[in-house]
Amino acid sequence: MGKKRIAVIFGGRSGEHEVSLTSARSVLSILDREKYEVFEVGITHEGAWLTGAQAREKLEKGDPEGLTPCTILPDPSKPALYALRVTDYGTILEHLTDIDVIFPVLHGTFGEDGTMQGLLELADLAYVGAGVTGSSVGMDKGVFKDVMRANSIPVVESVLVLRSEIEKDIEGVIRRAEALAPYPLFVKPANLGSSVGISKCNNRSDLAEGLMEAAAYDRRILIERGVEAREIEVSVLGNDAPEASVPGEILPSREFYSYESKYVDGTSGLLIPAPLPEETGAEIRRMAVTAYKAIDCAGMARVDFFLEKSSGRIMLNEVNTIPGFTSISMYPRLWEASGLPYAALVDRLIELALERKADRDRTEHRFRRTA
Repeated sequence: MGKKRIAVIFGGRSGEHEVSLTSARSVLSILDREKYEVFEVGITHEGAWLTGAQAREKLEKGDPEGLTPCTILPDPSKPALYALRVTDYGTILEHLTDIDVIFPVLHGTFGEDGTMQGLLELADLAYVGAGVTGSSVGMDKGVFKDVMRANSIPVVESVLVLRSEIEKDIEGVIRRAEALAPYPLFVKPANLGSSVGISKCNNRSDLAEGLMEAAAYDRRILIERGVEAREIEVSVLGNDAPEASVPGEILPSREFYSYESKYVDGTSGLLIPAPLPEETGAEIRRMAVTAYKAIDCAGMARVDFFLEKSSGRIMLNEVNTIPGFTSISMYPRLWEASGLPYAALVDRLIELALERKADRDRTEHRFRRTA
């Protein structure tokens, strides 16, 4: 059968670029070179695609010397990785390798939001993770909440505002936010993850600063009621018949589970499995699978919940369609606790990508007239 050719894509034009590089380090280290021929494809902050040995390390150091510009074409007759060679006659395409599966380890915009998935669909390539719909709905926190409400899944009260509204009338936006709930309020870019651009606001001054911070990262900004809650997470795996892992609990070392506590100091604690009553854990797992199916997710996702301390109410926070894969990330650790080791998890994700591609290939793309 030969080795499967896997292209791992990382970096990207996102505020989560550095997180992606860290996740990619773990994925690249665990891929079995006896099973797979692995190609590293890094995307710079500016959007340039580069491939070659140690591409991840070179992007991390900001020194792409020796890497080859490359691309994937949106042409289903040419599902491969191509080098871009500069010659005296202009830039030419040179076939580098056919690809069996793309493994996107891209967090945030231009990677987790459906844009990359759209390219890979056009190229007719198998890829790990959710498709265009699941990726885009999972990324946009405003649209996602509407879909959850339509499926009777409780979410935290929120209001969505636009960057243009903040720029034109920030006082009006602040009044709308204050009508939602008393402080504290949380402000988030609608289309980003890893806690980038999120602020906890305890007063008007904090709120104004938080709105400007979030608006730097997105044109759509979500304002949420602050909830005093336990933070519970579940990993989901599968395509049409997904399964949920045991739940885990985050113990934030700061006021909330911030970017710094996730990726810089790594001081937040994790309880796996989360100490929950059996019926509560079962309900969280059920809701996780329901949410996963509701947005047409595939492959993998980490589903995050709030368990309100005062009421015991379960509220779904978000679905991350390309969850972190760092050494301290919840997604692989929850599956490890559920009996699926990291290496086997990565193998399963590649199998699911190929299964989904085979199912996609059954779809007719030409109208057939009947007699």
